[in-house]
Amino acid sequence: MAFAIPAFADARSEARAQVDFGISVAQRGLWREAIYRWERAVEIDPTYAAAFNDLAVAYEHEGQLEKARQAYEKALAIEPNNLQIKQNYELFKEINERTAAAKETP
Repeated sequence: MAFAIPAFADARSEARAQVDFGISVAQRGLWREAIYRWERAVEIDPTYAAAFNDLAVAYEHEGQLEKARQAYEKALAIEPNNLQIKQNYELFKEINERTAAAKETP
């Protein structure tokens, strides 16, 4: 007797494959490819907080700060108690506040 695998399990598995590939290419400095993979992951599974976190880090690396902020906020909306996501977002905000303050100083 065969059992049907729930659709969300298939989606998470496919999204996880995209995330893993994104990590692999990011480690080689291929950030645009990583962004593409992580964008695919969150399209496939929009409840995958870790994928949004990875995407935020990549956007941040590429200087796409508004997109990074949005991705961090989506990740936290999904998993508000995820310490890694919280720490990444707090560091992101701190760095950007310092950068903004430095630009305002003559």
